[in-house]
Amino acid sequence: MPHNDDVIRGMGLYTAEGVVNVGDVHSWENPGDGHPEPKVRALREQCLSIEGSFVWLGLFEATRAELDMVAEIFELPTLQVEDAANPAQRPKFEIDENGQGLALLKVLDYTESTSDVHTGQIAVFIGPWFALTVRHGALGNLSGIRERLAGSPALRGHGPVSVLYAVLDQVVDGYLAVSDEVSIDVENLETEVFSTTRVTGTPSGIYRLKRENVEIRRAVGPLANWAHLFVSQQMDWVPAEMLPYFRDIGDHLLRVNDTVESVDNLLMTMLMASTSLQDLQQNRDMRKISAWVAIAAVPTAIAAVYGMNFDYMPELHSPWGYPMVLGVMAVTCVLLFRAFKRSGWL
Repeated sequence: MPHNDDVIRGMGLYTAEGVVNVGDVHSWENPGDGHPEPKVRALREQCLSIEGSFVWLGLFEATRAELDMVAEIFELPTLQVEDAANPAQRPKFEIDENGQGLALLKVLDYTESTSDVHTGQIAVFIGPWFALTVRHGALGNLSGIRERLAGSPALRGHGPVSVLYAVLDQVVDGYLAVSDEVSIDVENLETEVFSTTRVTGTPSGIYRLKRENVEIRRAVGPLANWAHLFVSQQMDWVPAEMLPYFRDIGDHLLRVNDTVESVDNLLMTMLMASTSLQDLQQNRDMRKISAWVAIAAVPTAIAAVYGMNFDYMPELHSPWGYPMVLGVMAVTCVLLFRAFKRSGWL
């Protein structure tokens, strides 16, 4: 079976009293043929021999064959493994009353220079003696969570659910940060829409922000029901000491979800306002053009008449005919200009 030596980004054996840091697959003293399966099986046996311990195994960009190997060792459901192997999978929670199952999360990041929202994915399997994380994409580095877990005996004492909480906490904090940045972009765009200076790129900017807001909605929307469960603390599988922490995560998820809805409505309103302002500006331009055409039509018509080759025309042979016609043209144009000016066409 083909394998990737970099697929295992972290191995740890945790107890309430301390941490046995197994480290990266490259740091093992007896790497054998480089295949990760013997190391994972050895870690499982070591964990089962220590009462109250649990394993956290972190995988990165794992192939389906590698996931199948780990799924066999950890006895994971096939359908959940298929979901974890799909980087385009919809976020979901499939955790039973015993606190075992899959939590699949989207990871968000904001690039300030381009105002783009980038997406990654983390799948978290939790079982009675293990936590397994499967990452897709460059986002969602978990090294900080490993350090947090290693430095918190109270957190480790809650078993594999502590890994789920720590991952959720980091991911949801990322949602808040991205949502706040997008809200700032919306405020700046709102200023452009209603400014006196015409900005030709405003509609495209609104569409771009709507697209970024959709990325946040796709990450947060499917988790709204679970957020309500977190807030109401209706989860028997969560230790009582951790319920307030999950409630805080639920509050943050609902806050981001509300912000996404508000931003979407505001962007739609801004798009309609921008379109209306553009139509109004076009109407103003057309009125100005029409007014100047009407003013120019008077001297054009008079000049066209006197350009005809007829002998008997009014004032044709008068010495004052030419100045008089020019005067009529000038007076008529001035009167038309004043009329259009007062009516707001010019």
